[in-house]
Amino acid sequence: MTIYPIETGNFKLDGGAMFGVVPKSIWQRTNPADANNMIDLAARCLLIEDGNRLILIDNGMGDKQSEKFFGHYYRWGDHSLDKSLKKLGFRRDDITDVFLTHLHFDHCGGSIQWNKDKTGYEPAFKNAHFWSNQNHWDWATNPNAREKASFLRENLLPMQESGQLHFVKKNDHSFLENSELGFGILFVDGHTEKQMLPHISYQGRTIVFVADLLPTVGHIPLPYIMGYDTRPLLTLEEKARFLNNAAENNWLLFFEHDAHNHLCSLKQTEKGVRLNETFSFNEIFKTQ
Repeated sequence: MTIYPIETGNFKLDGGAMFGVVPKSIWQRTNPADANNMIDLAARCLLIEDGNRLILIDNGMGDKQSEKFFGHYYRWGDHSLDKSLKKLGFRRDDITDVFLTHLHFDHCGGSIQWNKDKTGYEPAFKNAHFWSNQNHWDWATNPNAREKASFLRENLLPMQESGQLHFVKKNDHSFLENSELGFGILFVDGHTEKQMLPHISYQGRTIVFVADLLPTVGHIPLPYIMGYDTRPLLTLEEKARFLNNAAENNWLLFFEHDAHNHLCSLKQTEKGVRLNETFSFNEIFKTQ
């Protein structure tokens, strides 16, 4: 088995929204803002090569939305999903599974693309199973007013219409049928209903794809919770449990949205769990 980080593109969001009740004078120490109060973010995914399976965890915003839509997110840099796959010798058609932590557009937008004549949409990974879970799918396809702008029907319904959509269940290993991949899933509900955080055993370590439970290393202290979370007090509880487990078990956290850090380790301090060290992926793991 080999794991690769996949950069799908960088963007910016309002720093205040990203840190909720935490004052800018504090959060800008770790996540400096530009003149418009925007902070740097990434849409970084993981690719797992496991025998004859090629599993992609999340896939960024995609490129089918309008210029007006993307104008709100100040995309920067030259990363793209296709460029990242090509560097590794892969194409979209090689992907066998797309595991979606949740269905907000910046995590699943790359799942769907325009068809050839731009009259409709089609899956961007024609040979892949798309993996969500029933509770989250129902939540996303019948969205509340707060999250409606993040759940775009054009990102979701073509997965179902194509017959490529599948659901993961708690304690159900159907996703890993006939695989020796060590892949656990933590379900968390503070950010959105039934977000799924993969725990992957790799080269003697556990990597946790932390998605939107911990967007950046600046979000490690407990009260540093996004204004986007639907249940912030629940996020607080989930973070506390998760961070204690991560520090105790020496897990490595893989960041989807931290533009400048791939991975980090944690440590217990008098103030609670805090950042220990940050690493690039290649500093820790040898790509075979």
